Amino acid sequence: MNNLAVFTKGILKENPIFVMLLGLCPTLGVTSSAMNGMGMGIATMFVLIMANASISLLKTQIPDNIRIPAYIVVIAAFVTCVQLLMEAFTPDLFTQLGVFIPLIVVNCVVLGRAEAFAAKNNVWSSLLDGAGMGLGFTIALTMLGGIREILGSGSIFDYKFITGDGILIFILAPGAFIALGFLIALINHLKIKKA
Repeated sequence: MNNLAVFTKGILKENPIFVMLLGLCPTLGVTSSAMNGMGMGIATMFVLIMANASISLLKTQIPDNIRIPAYIVVIAAFVTCVQLLMEAFTPDLFTQLGVFIPLIVVNCVVLGRAEAFAAKNNVWSSLLDGAGMGLGFTIALTMLGGIREILGSGSIFDYKFITGDGILIFILAPGAFIALGFLIALINHLKIKKA
């Protein structure tokens, strides 16, 4: 598989949210605004890139019988870095995302890419895979957060363009399910139409 295909498959063909339906806990939990979605996506993308590269470098040194715990330790190290950086430089976003930042450690997108791709490929391909999957994840979270923010409060990236209140359900948890369901239906409709 060429480098461009490795990078783009996470954005379109194998998008973690819209196609593989992985990582739905943060998707539904933090996407009440576009900024929250983008912040969570960028944090996860950083962890994906760094964990994929590190695991690809260490794959020959990690015994098979402890590979999953070893992957989790590597991922946890990068999540800790992200958590400390966010707390220092973006405290408001850090507060908004709360417990979902440490939960990146057990996000099935990150662990799945470590096991399925980084452990079997070279460092460059693993970096590209992490970047593509991370970008696809970020785009999906930002889209979902943007739609929920527009419908729920009449704003986007905290810029209010509609006076008054929006549709409250889209700011609440059920709104995440509704918006995600419609987005997945739209994407599947466009795929069928294109084929």
